[in-house]
Amino acid sequence: MALLKVDRETCTGCGLCLQVCPFGALTLDNENIIVASEACNGCGACVPECPSGSLSLPEPGKKPEINTKDYSGVWVWVEQCDGKAASISWEMIGQGRRLADTRGADLTACVLGYQTEAIAQEAMAYGADRVMVVDDPTLKIYRTDPYARCLVELVKQYRPEIFLLGASTRGRDLAGAVATYLYTGLTADCTGLEIEEGSNLLLQIRPAFGGNIMATIKCPDYRPQMATVRHHVFEMPQSDKSRQGQVIQGKPVMPEEEIATKVLDLIVEKNEVNIADAKIIVSGGRGVKGPEGFGIIHELADVLGGAVGASRAAVDSGWISYAHQVGQTGRTVRPDLYIACGISGAIQHQAGMRTSKIIVAINKDPEAPIFQIADYGIVGDLFAVVPALTKALKKRLNK
Repeated sequence: MALLKVDRETCTGCGLCLQVCPFGALTLDNENIIVASEACNGCGACVPECPSGSLSLPEPGKKPEINTKDYSGVWVWVEQCDGKAASISWEMIGQGRRLADTRGADLTACVLGYQTEAIAQEAMAYGADRVMVVDDPTLKIYRTDPYARCLVELVKQYRPEIFLLGASTRGRDLAGAVATYLYTGLTADCTGLEIEEGSNLLLQIRPAFGGNIMATIKCPDYRPQMATVRHHVFEMPQSDKSRQGQVIQGKPVMPEEEIATKVLDLIVEKNEVNIADAKIIVSGGRGVKGPEGFGIIHELADVLGGAVGASRAAVDSGWISYAHQVGQTGRTVRPDLYIACGISGAIQHQAGMRTSKIIVAINKDPEAPIFQIADYGIVGDLFAVVPALTKALKKRLNK
């Protein structure tokens, strides 16, 4: 539904608004009256150009007035499925602990689900001072509405200053819903988090403009300051099972009959590629020249017991599925060993793998950007280098 309102009684069909609409969202109907399509996003460029005053936009909702000094503490949402926490949540706990210590505040973990007592204890072991637990059958399987409403009510009651979520599929979905309900800002896919000296605001750092610059985003007027953070950007903290903390039991706010989404079945895809958790990744790029070229990439990965990754160029060319894509628009990985074969190393690809512990680059172009971040570089034809490396490793590893 278009945002722009047109008064058909006063519109003269002069067409001045058509000339200034940057989205081509306006047309004239059979009665020579302006009509706005769904392409209209309410930018308002046309409103002052209308000589008859026939165009208008709805009044924006009243922004809530808050006292930011009433908010304190750092919160982290712990994502879980079938009673097992996602590792990205513990990475968030590690960052949350650091930020909370900087602010001299408590770190709170939020665990929503069913029969999740063990996860609450894990959260304290990884660094949480207290755990908000909402345990109910309605939360057994993730659904946006009941999860978002629970977190919103908890935030309204306890008023955290900072709220972090992992940038997983569920985390992105949930963060957007919670931020909307709370009328606060949200920065997605952060690669860095810091506390600004003096203002004590959360500095939310993320790539922008296709990865060509790093943007630092602040939310000075609304709370909580919310951010999602990509997987494997930060180190996993050490677990200390001797740590103790406070467990606060919450209640679900939506009974089953009020939840619009019903789960009919849950189908888990078998043999799904999970490069995010791989310790060794061998990736191919444009240099493999086609789907057949990934044969030698798979063989080297098999010898090393690793996974196969790919650049966006290889995926966009249809040589390998998106599940293998590493980079800003794919997966962020942090393996012990990353071997880049025929990958030039554009900044978008680097954003997804540069935190790998050891990077080996194989490329025939000695000026390829990948060599600037590689620990070891081999200048040569990958179709000669990779098979030779595979053969040597087979011999070395007795495979």
